[in-house]
Amino acid sequence: MEKENQSFVTTFILMGIPHAPELDTVLFVAFLVIYVFTLVGNLLILLVIKVDSHLSTPMYYFLANLSFIDMWFSTITVPKILTGLLFPDGGAISFCSCMAQLYFFHVLGSTECFLYTVMSYDRYLAITHPLHYATMMSGKTCALLTGSTWLSGSVHSAVQTILTFRLPYCGPNQIQHYFCDAPPILKLACADTSVNEMVIFVTIGVVASGCFFLIFLSYMSIVHAILKIHTAEGRHKAFQTCASHCIVVLCFFGPCVFIYLRPGSKDAVDRIVTIFYTVLTPVLNPLVYTLRNKEVKTALLKLKNRGVFAQNK
Repeated sequence: MEKENQSFVTTFILMGIPHAPELDTVLFVAFLVIYVFTLVGNLLILLVIKVDSHLSTPMYYFLANLSFIDMWFSTITVPKILTGLLFPDGGAISFCSCMAQLYFFHVLGSTECFLYTVMSYDRYLAITHPLHYATMMSGKTCALLTGSTWLSGSVHSAVQTILTFRLPYCGPNQIQHYFCDAPPILKLACADTSVNEMVIFVTIGVVASGCFFLIFLSYMSIVHAILKIHTAEGRHKAFQTCASHCIVVLCFFGPCVFIYLRPGSKDAVDRIVTIFYTVLTPVLNPLVYTLRNKEVKTALLKLKNRGVFAQNK
């Protein structure tokens, strides 16, 4: 009888980012500006790569995919942060919407993780096998590698989502986070979650650790190859090519490892750290790849001059 009368959660409440109420307006403006810059910056990279024939290389093909992911990765979380800051009941989210948010968050996050690995492999081939690079990294190979990252990310996310939402939720409905993620949701389940937590820890650990290890191996090989380059100019160009990728990899993997792979969890700390890879990394990527990349800067200037010329005409 008790089981029949048991009610199940239909709506969750996202508690948002921990802050003083008087900072609502300041935080709203800050996150809105960051979100707009994220969309504009990544759209510009997509546009430049599309219209400039000089950027029709595997590296920029993968960069276009990264920009596409970053736009949607930010869109999954930031609009909900903004509504939570703007409206008193802005943190409410339906059960199905929460499930969808978790699924797409992990699809994009896992795909980005795999894509960073592919990008490091691309740089490895470009620097260590320059003569055979065009053949080894053909258009078909690029499409296959990119498709594999999306497929792997989708499967990995499906596992996380099924494991999380197969449990009953019949008690508290306040999620101590600003978006639906597995660890804070599992704390609300009306059943034992030890198996879920272990599987999630292992799967995310395998993906993150495996990708990071492969990236590390790629860059060790790259550094070894760069040191063999005789000219200082050649070494500098090779290091500059890889520096941007290393920066964004560290910004992405560092917080991920801290959130999912450390033994203990503190809600407030987790929410602050998560901002780094859900909000800041997507806006940093366009800046890093444009400010440190002469080819992209040149292409942006050409695009700007073309626009000015068309306007004057």
